[in-house]
Amino acid sequence: MDNYSFSIFPNDSFLDLRPYQYGWEQCAPLHSFGPFVRNHYLFHYVISGRGVLHSNDAGGITHYYHLGPGQGFLICPGQINTYCADESQPWMYAWVEFDGLRAAEYLDLAGLDVSHPIYRPRDAAGGDRLRDRLLYIAEHPEASPLHLVGQLCLFLDELMTTSSTRRKNWGGQVKDFYIQEAVTYIQQNFQRQLSVEEIAGVCKLNRSYFSKLFKETMSCTPQEFIIRLRLTRAAEMMRTTSAPIGEIAAGCGYPNQLHFSQAFKKRYGLPPREWRRENGISPADLAWRERGGT
Repeated sequence: MDNYSFSIFPNDSFLDLRPYQYGWEQCAPLHSFGPFVRNHYLFHYVISGRGVLHSNDAGGITHYYHLGPGQGFLICPGQINTYCADESQPWMYAWVEFDGLRAAEYLDLAGLDVSHPIYRPRDAAGGDRLRDRLLYIAEHPEASPLHLVGQLCLFLDELMTTSSTRRKNWGGQVKDFYIQEAVTYIQQNFQRQLSVEEIAGVCKLNRSYFSKLFKETMSCTPQEFIIRLRLTRAAEMMRTTSAPIGEIAAGCGYPNQLHFSQAFKKRYGLPPREWRRENGISPADLAWRERGGT
C-alpha cells in the first residue's frame, strides 16, 4: 500500500476559489518540511500520530504547536513555517493547498489566520466530516475541475461550521446584496482605474460605511481586493499564455510596468519574469494549446 497520494489541480479558470494541490501522507519518523514560504493557503488535517508546527505570526514571532489526531493547521501566503513528524508516533495527514479572492474571507469566518493557525473541531463528529471531505478531494484527482472546486467549497463550509474558533457570519441579506454588487462591479472593471468612491456610489452607500462593511465581510479593504484580483489574473495569464509581461500588466490595470513588478513581487515573492520562468507552462505545451490541444 502506498504511503502517500499527491495530485495537482489541472485548471486555471477559477478566481473566487481554486485548489492547487492536494493529497495525504503517512510520514516517516521525524519527517520534516521547511523552513518554507508558500504562495497560497495550505491546510493540513492530522488523521493519526503526532507532530509539531513552527510558524511565524503576523508580528514575525515564531510559535510552536504540538498537534495530534483531529486537529489541523493553516499556513498562510508569505508565512515562514516548518512542520515535523513525531519520532515515535509520526503523523498521517491530509492536505489541500488553495487560494482565491474569497479564501481569506472564509478562513476568517473559521477563526483562522496567520496568528491563529490551529484548527480544533467543536466536536469529534465535525472533525471526522472535515477529514472525510479532505480525503475525498485527495482520492478523486480524476474528477472534473468544477467538481473539485465544489468539493473545496464544501470543505471550507465544514471548516467554518465545525471550527471551535468559528466567528459569527456578518450574514445579513441586505449587506450580502451590497457586497456582491461591489464584487461584481470590481470584477467587470478591474482593468481600469477604480476608486472606492466610484464603487461605493454604485452600491449607493457612503464611502466610509461601504469601506467598513467591505472589510468586515471580505477581510480586506476594497483597494486590497482590487490588487489581489489584478495580480491573480496577471499570474494566470503569465502562467498560461506567451503574452509579454508589459501587455499583461496593462490589461490587468497596471499601465506602469514598474508599479506592476513591485506589487507582483510583494504578493508572490518573485519578480514577474522570474516567477514566470518557474511557474509558466513550457513552450511546447503552449504551442500544443494554441493548436487546439486540451
